[in-house]
Amino acid sequence: MTYYAQVEEAVEFVRARAAQPDVAVVLGSGLGEFASRLQDPTVLPYDDLPHWPASQVVGHDGRLVVGTLAAKRVAALSGRVHLYEGHDLRTVTFATRVMASLGVRALILTNAAGGINTALKPGTLMVIDDHINLLGSNPLMGPNEDRWGVRFPDMSAVYSRRLRGIADEVARAQDLRLGHGVYIAVPGPSYETPAEIRAFRALGADAVGMSTVPEAIVARQMQVEVLGISCISNAAAGVLPQPLNHNEVMEVARQVRGAFASLLEGIIARL
Repeated sequence: MTYYAQVEEAVEFVRARAAQPDVAVVLGSGLGEFASRLQDPTVLPYDDLPHWPASQVVGHDGRLVVGTLAAKRVAALSGRVHLYEGHDLRTVTFATRVMASLGVRALILTNAAGGINTALKPGTLMVIDDHINLLGSNPLMGPNEDRWGVRFPDMSAVYSRRLRGIADEVARAQDLRLGHGVYIAVPGPSYETPAEIRAFRALGADAVGMSTVPEAIVARQMQVEVLGISCISNAAAGVLPQPLNHNEVMEVARQVRGAFASLLEGIIARL
């Protein structure tokens, strides 16, 4: 079965069980609780979805929840898979292909990230203005499926100016401090060295993580509007004199999940 056929089979499976979503939200490490805000939810475990990869990472629930929020039909993807788990980027972006093929026109990508810019303290929510791809690969490599988009899609405005403006409006209304910056994606799973962080800072990166960029690239190829939001969960290596660990990431995500969910709900209400 071709990759295109696998995506279409998953699309038909979801379409037969849930109403068509208007917007999709990919929930990063520790941020999956947002899915519980959806009303009249249809819950589809990833294990039940045809060809859908299941994440094995702590903090990723592994379920698709489709429901209503702020009068919008929302698909919340509670968890994602990563390059470092041994998947190729076609597998990493399978869910994005399905969401776009379902008719989603706005995709909100969230993640937990390390703060390179020292002004971005742990617990800050950062809107992604642009990204740097250091994954060593691109999800569009290989044969192009013309039904999904052009061979050489423009990437001069990956993250929608309109959606970033809405995020700022909601943050002001909620009296929430919202950062902006450039997200740099690395393969992981080891955290970065202090020397690498110094190099990333010189490149213009404000935050570092191991996801999001492949999904954003695929979404833009398929003409889906993208908003990216990072939860700054820790200071990157060398910024503070202490080691990094995933428990810290999860704890900070837990502390900000209320503000994070309110921000997302406000954004969705204005779409």
